[in-house]
Amino acid sequence: MAPILYMQSFSAPVRSVLMTAAALGIKLQQKVVDLSKQEHLTESFLKLNPQHTIPTLNDDGVVIWDSHAINAYLVGKYGKNDSLYPKDLAKRAIVDQRLHFDSGIIFSWLRNIAVSRPKT
Repeated sequence: MAPILYMQSFSAPVRSVLMTAAALGIKLQQKVVDLSKQEHLTESFLKLNPQHTIPTLNDDGVVIWDSHAINAYLVGKYGKNDSLYPKDLAKRAIVDQRLHFDSGIIFSWLRNIAVSRPKT
């Protein structure tokens, strides 16, 4: 059974998981979570992910949320080599550094830009 990715296509973190899966040749079952209908707050989704965030991956009962953790998991489980997430600690530290910069700095800047609206 293919891993299930709970997602919305407009989400940059979801797209990073989709790109990682494509690079690994993994077919994911995509389940759209309609945030406008608050599907991420349903009892069934909260049992799966109490933080009610997307992306969320369910790989045969292994449930992970946060795109960075999902990507590392997919590479670790399905990768044929370590080119995307190296085993060498120095090389891996550089990848981790970029991932943390993305989540700690870039994502919040882009989110603030996206939600800011001109005052009328």
